[in-house]
Amino acid sequence: MESDRGATMIDDHDREALRTVARYLEHVQRVAADDHADGRSALADVISDHLGVDAATVPVTTESLSLHRYVDADIALDELTAVGGGRVIGVTGGDQRWHVSASELLASSYARFAPGPISYETRAIGPGVERRVVAFGVRLLTFDGHPLAVVQRSSSPNVMPPAARLEVFGSDPDATSAALAEIRRLMVERSVLRGQVLSFAPTEYGSHAGATFLPRPSVEADDVVLADGVLQRIVDHVVGIGDQRDVLRAAGQHLKRGVLLYGPPGTGKTLTVRHLLSRTPGTTAVVLTGSSIRFVSAAAEIARTFAPALVVLEDIDLVAADRAYSPEPVLFDVLDALDGLEPDADIAFVMTTNHVQILEEALAARPGRVDLGVEIALPDVTARRRLFQHYAGSLPFSAEALHAAAERAEGTTGSFAKELVRRAVLRAALRGDELPTDDDLAAALDDLLSSGAALTRLLLGGRESLSSSQ
Repeated sequence: MESDRGATMIDDHDREALRTVARYLEHVQRVAADDHADGRSALADVISDHLGVDAATVPVTTESLSLHRYVDADIALDELTAVGGGRVIGVTGGDQRWHVSASELLASSYARFAPGPISYETRAIGPGVERRVVAFGVRLLTFDGHPLAVVQRSSSPNVMPPAARLEVFGSDPDATSAALAEIRRLMVERSVLRGQVLSFAPTEYGSHAGATFLPRPSVEADDVVLADGVLQRIVDHVVGIGDQRDVLRAAGQHLKRGVLLYGPPGTGKTLTVRHLLSRTPGTTAVVLTGSSIRFVSAAAEIARTFAPALVVLEDIDLVAADRAYSPEPVLFDVLDALDGLEPDADIAFVMTTNHVQILEEALAARPGRVDLGVEIALPDVTARRRLFQHYAGSLPFSAEALHAAAERAEGTTGSFAKELVRRAVLRAALRGDELPTDDDLAAALDDLLSSGAALTRLLLGGRESLSSSQ
């Protein structure tokens, strides 16, 4: 009996708790109904007032954006907003707004979206230069007499994979299409990418996080010491074709070209590339190295859009060190990118490799895509003399001492010459002298050529192996 009474008492308590919950839910429903009898958000009212129709009945067109083009879209929208006498409003709703579509912003059962502060962020528009852009907001504007609303959102760190997009509300489909076409045109015409040196960096999600802006290098021809005629041959093919584009086009000749620079490490391939970038101011360049070469399709798209352009793929053989990326498929992607270019597109692909044998089979299977291969070999004695004189600069070494050092340093690279001069200066400084002598140069050379310095020579680009020095 006691257990029965206890059960009855618990049942009564539960019933009262349930009645309390029911009254609370009824209250919530009444408040929600009072706030918006039609179920729309406050944001929907603002957008509907601007469009002149119920925004929930208007089709939405979505335009996905590459992350590296988001700044261009913001610039284009700023211009359209100004011309159309429009304005930008923010959206309340916290992180939830990033996870819902534009239509769900108008009517949502789990969040109340309303006009609020605009969310901004800063994005790079050049080396060391940034611009404030709208990260999340709604642009209310008029295009060609038609009211439009554009939900503009950047990528959110809490949304994976990273994405950016525009969602356009417009009652006239033709006006919406025309507005999007104008946005795309302005994104190209006003782009911050044009004429810049860019790179991409892979992320843990397998996509690029947008363009990284690099300063354009300044490397004079005298700074690049190669065998006679080699640098000029490369410059004529990469830069000369661009300089003579009008003549070549008039003669029905194609402009796209592929160049492969190959040879041992430290022989000047990267310095040659830096000189090419120096020689092409105003040219859009994308520089990819190692595993980032997987983004060659994005690089090719930038090159097509912002030609004249230069695409640099450095150390393409290093992809072989990453088990996830074998060199041949990556190279095929590069060759496919070359195939996809218009013949009269002023675009050059320049690739470098330390191990050309890895690429030979793939290149032979697709003849004509790479139309110039240049070996950047270890410097001969004449080139070594020039290297030693270049790095010696104004230091008081005699010509005889520099020439003698160059004769002895067979099989070494420019990195070796640079380190040799530094060590000679250091010897003098440790002795208390401001300037080194020929004896310092000879002693430093003896040290670097000793059997105990085999690893150092290898690290400086020398051709001998550790086993051969033992």
